Amino acid sequence: MYQNRTYRNLVKTDRLVRFVVSIDETDLSIHASSQLEDIAKASILRYRGYIEKFIKQYPDFLNALHPLQITEPSPAIIRDMAKAGAKAGVGPMASVAGAIAENVGADLLSYSEEIIVENGGDIFIKTNNPVTIGIFAGDSPLSMRIGIRIKNTGKPVAVCTSSGTIGHSLSFGKADAVSVFADSCSLADAAATSIANRIGSSNDIGNGIEFGKTIGNISGLIIIVKENIGIWGDLEVVPL
Repeated sequence: MYQNRTYRNLVKTDRLVRFVVSIDETDLSIHASSQLEDIAKASILRYRGYIEKFIKQYPDFLNALHPLQITEPSPAIIRDMAKAGAKAGVGPMASVAGAIAENVGADLLSYSEEIIVENGGDIFIKTNNPVTIGIFAGDSPLSMRIGIRIKNTGKPVAVCTSSGTIGHSLSFGKADAVSVFADSCSLADAAATSIANRIGSSNDIGNGIEFGKTIGNISGLIIIVKENIGIWGDLEVVPL
């Protein structure tokens, strides 16, 4: 089912050109120094092709809700997804949106020094200036009221968000938003899904943060349930 992603209109930049590339379930909003739609489309098709081909050979990869060990020779994106799922305790497809955003973004860096790729709330960022990311949390009164300022670190940064109340992705929890900050989009996506699965109410925010700390290799975490919020990590929170 198509969902009008109106929150994308809140992303503003005077320095970069924005364009959207959609292929089947993959719907990327991209900011770059110039129009790179054809290159982005070819990149999406390549990585989708790797995943689709692997699923045809190993159908369990698609539906597994628990980590899978990949022993067969496989493309790097498949191995990264499996590794991320294993670290977060979920199936490999829990990281698919983040994995595609990251791999397409990395490809586009060969053509643009700065890139932002957003794929359904999962974001790959490489810019030369600080960027503020708003947290979209559906009907929560905190939705798009706070932002996180991402400083120029000289390397790509991942921000991935999972929700049990908005979107079409599978979640067993009730969080309005769980946002994870990391170097890896695959890991951030899998971690956000895994943490969100554990949030049944605002009473679970503390336990969700403690669980997130055990995953490793994530730099920050935000959990929003209605009017309640939990924040952990070295994050610069700013009002929007």
